[in-house]
Amino acid sequence: MKAWLIVLLTAQLALGRVDLWDLPPLRYSDTPATDPLAAMAAKLQSGEVEVEGDTPLEKLEFVLGKLEVPESSQILVFSKTSKQIGKITPKNPRSLYFSENAYVGYVPGGDIEVIIEDPVLGPVFYMIDTMHRSGFEVMRDTNDCFSCHGTNRTEGVPGLFIRSVFPDERGHPLLQLGTTTVTHSTPIELRWGGYYVTGESALPHLGNRTYVDEDSTKPEFQSLKELSGLIDTNKYLRKTSDVVALVVIEHQCKMHNLITAASHRYRRAHFLSTVINPDENPDDGQAGQIADRMAEEVVDELLFKDEADLGEGLEGDEAFQREFGMAYPRTKAGDSLADFKLYQRIFKNRCSYMVYSEAFRAMPPRVKSAVVKRLRRALSDDDEEIAPHIKRSERERIRAILEETLPEWQS
Repeated sequence: MKAWLIVLLTAQLALGRVDLWDLPPLRYSDTPATDPLAAMAAKLQSGEVEVEGDTPLEKLEFVLGKLEVPESSQILVFSKTSKQIGKITPKNPRSLYFSENAYVGYVPGGDIEVIIEDPVLGPVFYMIDTMHRSGFEVMRDTNDCFSCHGTNRTEGVPGLFIRSVFPDERGHPLLQLGTTTVTHSTPIELRWGGYYVTGESALPHLGNRTYVDEDSTKPEFQSLKELSGLIDTNKYLRKTSDVVALVVIEHQCKMHNLITAASHRYRRAHFLSTVINPDENPDDGQAGQIADRMAEEVVDELLFKDEADLGEGLEGDEAFQREFGMAYPRTKAGDSLADFKLYQRIFKNRCSYMVYSEAFRAMPPRVKSAVVKRLRRALSDDDEEIAPHIKRSERERIRAILEETLPEWQS
């Protein structure tokens, strides 16, 4: 083991500032993507597919439709916390849309941003110029995005995160007041700074307003049905920035990052072990240990460990909840991992719908088997260590759902 670590450390020092994901075997930046947007871009170039719509908003609808991302998932963020900060203001927020496999952003007057799951690379980043002379140009980004989307906030891999900040009247984050990377464990009182929030929250939050100094940072109770009067809603697909969509994406981003980190770290360790000790099975050594260790983190997140209390609950856009619920399988008894509870916790059944995602399906077999094994143990009737927060009746429901709907559970 000592020799293995020496070789690894020496290699890292020699390579200097090369990102881990750009090392063999992944070679993220040099490896062609095979995700749905890459496939669509190829068909556009060949003329097999044509862009529908003339305006940027119509082209946004086209992209969402092709990537199967629901318009009802719309969230609006007005803090200057993305690549297009020059166009983002409280009067001209950036819209975000998502499914379990893709994220789409759009700022009126700017480009369309896409982050989409590739079966090998994990999240791949794109910019779509809807004002290009050709009418529509898709460009993959392997550099600029990672100053934010490839850090400790994203588990050290290409990934995603939701950040709550204290924006001033122009949308600039007042960093001296602090920031919070939001997950399902973050108290509601620390969430949504820099976001518009429509719907009801029983607990106060930081959304829908700007800040001046630390005396103004106390969370407030707020209620907005829609955003007419605050912004020009005609520039967006909907008039809302849904509170339920917000709590879902906050869980999902951390979940996505952990799955990507597990896959990337395992593949790297497997490769190095094969190079150094070609006669040994990597899964019996460091690679297998990484798979088992990452499975612990993935399963904790899947089962909503340390989820923040929603109090008396949330009320959001019924359209989003309806479309979300229809996107995932149900048992013969009608149960689903997409059933909302929305008081005290987000979901009725605390096992993440992300088990149906492309990221989960694409995990290396050794990693996926470790996750499923630990998930089985956590959901057994006699577990008191991994998921003591889930009572027996809920475990029974979750097991029944997984047995009927998840192929990996049955294998």
